[in-house]
Amino acid sequence: MKLSVVIVNYNVKFFLEQCLHSVNEAIKGLEAEVFVVDNNSVDGSVEMVAEKFPTVKLIANSDNPGFSKANNQAIRQSAGEYVLLLNPDTVVEQDTFQKSVAFMDAHPDAGGLGIKMVDGKGRFLPESKRGLPTPAVAFYKIFGLSALFPKSKIFGRYHLGYLDREQTHVVDVLAGAYMMLRRETLEKTGLLDEDFFMYGEDIDLSYRITKAGYKNYYYPGARIIHYKGESTKKSSVNYVFVFYNAMVIFARKHFTQKNAALFSLLINLAIYLRAGIAVLYRILNKLLLPLLDATVIYAGTLLIVDYWESNVIYKVGGHYPSVFMFGVLPAYVFIWLFSVLLTGGYDPPLRLRRVFTGLLSGTIAILVLYALLPAGFRFSRALIILSTIWGMISMSGIRFVLSLAGFRNFRIGANPNKRYAIAGGPEESVRVADLLRKTLINPGFIGLVGIDNTPKNLAGYIGNIAHLSDIITIYKIDEVIFCARDIPAHRIIDTMSQLQRSQTDFKIAPPESMAIIGSNSISTTGDLYAIDINPVNKINNRRNKRIFDIALTVLMLPLSPVLMFLTRQPLVFLFNLLRVMAGSRTWIGYAPVPRQNAAMPAIRKGILNPTDLFPSRNIEPETAATLNILYARDYRVSNDLNIVFKGFRSLGRL
Repeated sequence: MKLSVVIVNYNVKFFLEQCLHSVNEAIKGLEAEVFVVDNNSVDGSVEMVAEKFPTVKLIANSDNPGFSKANNQAIRQSAGEYVLLLNPDTVVEQDTFQKSVAFMDAHPDAGGLGIKMVDGKGRFLPESKRGLPTPAVAFYKIFGLSALFPKSKIFGRYHLGYLDREQTHVVDVLAGAYMMLRRETLEKTGLLDEDFFMYGEDIDLSYRITKAGYKNYYYPGARIIHYKGESTKKSSVNYVFVFYNAMVIFARKHFTQKNAALFSLLINLAIYLRAGIAVLYRILNKLLLPLLDATVIYAGTLLIVDYWESNVIYKVGGHYPSVFMFGVLPAYVFIWLFSVLLTGGYDPPLRLRRVFTGLLSGTIAILVLYALLPAGFRFSRALIILSTIWGMISMSGIRFVLSLAGFRNFRIGANPNKRYAIAGGPEESVRVADLLRKTLINPGFIGLVGIDNTPKNLAGYIGNIAHLSDIITIYKIDEVIFCARDIPAHRIIDTMSQLQRSQTDFKIAPPESMAIIGSNSISTTGDLYAIDINPVNKINNRRNKRIFDIALTVLMLPLSPVLMFLTRQPLVFLFNLLRVMAGSRTWIGYAPVPRQNAAMPAIRKGILNPTDLFPSRNIEPETAATLNILYARDYRVSNDLNIVFKGFRSLGRL
């Protein structure tokens, strides 16, 4: 056996599927075996591997023992001369393994091999080659000197930025995303250190390889796509603590007591510094816009009040009472912003329509409350209307300024009707186009881009992949999707790299998959087009669905002594009220079907379901599954209300 490929998976089913498709192509011509170790995923990964990749040796853990232990499980069972540790969020070229094995055969001093990695837009990932994180290197990294001077031989040692990325080099550290190891070396150094749960194990093993007298090589002659950041979010506090604590374990294991103490001091300083920054970033990311809105609206309203009292109400002198200025007005602002939140005005992409809807809804709520207040607290309807107008002007202005300034999270009205180009053969292109139409409510444009032998009279054909740059410009393409069945990975990577300066996004559709994978950021997953990504799973719809559950429950609770006798199981109905209020159930969920699509977005188990729209009909399982998809794709509160109305007698269902 020449090669054993080991992939550890945790809840990245669609990325794993794409990875395995590319691995199957890459092992052709090699005597190889493939292991997948699943660390107790709940997304259907195990079932997918068993069904679609029967030749893969699957190890399904009943818990999550960590990255190191999972890899070691497979390594102990493997028989290859070389062992490749491969991340599930990668795509390998067809000749990647062949080139890597040939390199290892030609370099008997190589204990480990890393290769050139690019992200989902074809951009080089600097962690393809790394230096040993000594106290000095860690200091430069922690305090940003390595980022400021990436090419410096002093400050740039973390990512070895001074080494030519297109040349082969001996390096200190290999990346765990693609780490080819000589079995002979593993027998001398030992397997991955299981004290590392996640992160740091690649640094530790790389260091032990060099201590055993072998070399770690960076070899750019082979490439992979690495959708870096899919399994973990780099801005999370948990990531900061896990990653930097792994560095502490490494220092205590390999450095002298003095250096380890210094390193630990630096790392602990970094932990609290980076954790603080991560927490602050998350808070600011969530609250910056609402706080800015509140400040500007309140300040502008104070100016309106000043003008109004001086020129309309108190012409001969006088002022509004302080309770109005510092009590009632802030309450108005809170109601406006809360209404904007409920209408999705703070959900990306930012849409002014949602903001205006929220402000108008808030104004209506304020006017209703105004009518119910004692006379002493009813100050002026005109001020409410004027402040609403100011809110519309100021909130629009804030968003335009932030959008023009280039802040990604504050872009206004990112076009939901994106324009797509699908590159591939006739059959696969049509399949992917159909998947897009099922997944997206209203794609703006879908054009088919042929490969070398695609007939030009194909319906929807807009050109050839060789002219993709011109196609993107002429047809204003927002996103290019490559069909992996028809286009080899090396050509996909070459094309992405050539077009990386464009604003176009790139994704890959694995063969026979219900997912289209892509990522253009190391901290976000990007958009994943699959049956499970649709409106019911969006932030605002999850929130609205929960608000509907609570509102309906609150409405029915005082009427329950009467309503319970209108249902088929009165006592269960009362129990369901409590379960929905507690959040363990939702009023509307999916219809139970024998083989529910595993890609459906997760929602709470429902009391009712879409089949209750037809209480007098016997719904076939296939029809029920279709109704589930339609419900998930186009969620509306009105749909929930309609289902409750039609299926009211079944609200006592267990």
